[in-house]
Amino acid sequence: MDHQMGLKREETGVDASKELPPCCLKAMAALPESESKCINTVVTGWFSEPQSFSGESCKYFNNPMWPGEAHSLKVEKILFKGKSDYQEILVFEVLVVGGGDGGVLREISRHSSVERIDICEIDKMVIDVCEKYFPYLSLGFEDPRVSLHVGDAAKFLREASEGMYDAIIVDSSDPIGPAQELVERPFFETIARALRPGGVLCTMAESMWLHTHLIQDMLSICRATFKGSVHYAWTSVPTYPSGSIGFMICSTDGPPVDFLNPVNPIEKQDARKSQRELKFYNTEMHKAAFALPSFAKKELNKFLTPQTVKVI
Repeated sequence: MDHQMGLKREETGVDASKELPPCCLKAMAALPESESKCINTVVTGWFSEPQSFSGESCKYFNNPMWPGEAHSLKVEKILFKGKSDYQEILVFEVLVVGGGDGGVLREISRHSSVERIDICEIDKMVIDVCEKYFPYLSLGFEDPRVSLHVGDAAKFLREASEGMYDAIIVDSSDPIGPAQELVERPFFETIARALRPGGVLCTMAESMWLHTHLIQDMLSICRATFKGSVHYAWTSVPTYPSGSIGFMICSTDGPPVDFLNPVNPIEKQDARKSQRELKFYNTEMHKAAFALPSFAKKELNKFLTPQTVKVI
């Protein structure tokens, strides 16, 4: 199940601090007053521009998720700009920002062993825009195994039958505002209930370079919730702040899951069915995703399930 909980840009006057997780509040406290006052104006964006549309100099204000870091991207042309009930949606000639694009579906569809795919996306506008501008991603929606549900994923899961899913994938935005509940205990408990014994969760878990305290909180909750195993993996994403993003991968109590050694290696899948060759992911990269640098081992190891690596 794929979920994108969009960030809603609040109007001036809203106290943004009420919607920020502890890691962001800590970052705000360290910012100069002149910058922290305008944090809610950039919560939805990662990019700065050399000039505003009015021709005046455009000032960048720190995003509390990435204190002291500005991410600038060259924008050749704005293809689409709109605002849904949940977020601002921008499509650039050189960049897509946001989820609900069908990319996760496309990758799941590579696997013939998958019989049914439910996707719950809260923002229909994201789906429609990506279908128009990014057909190579949104082709995931064309798979006959896919059932689309437009709405809140947390509510959708609460109403799901117990033990209904073999795997749940949470493709969420950062834990600010409405998306904050997606890193809290009740949501993880709802997921665990919806998974069968030995079922698997994969959810975004921020960058170890910036948010080890947030990752520790998530790991602690997951260890208490998922009685199988809990792991943290990461991969390089050049367009994401710090250049990397992490994933929490958990299993419920039941048949053991060997996360390091996939049952169906990606090399065995027919790339022609997905209409796209893989340029990054392979079995070696999969195993390497679980290798942590020394500082992350020190800060996260006590929360992780010991890994078992098969020697061949």
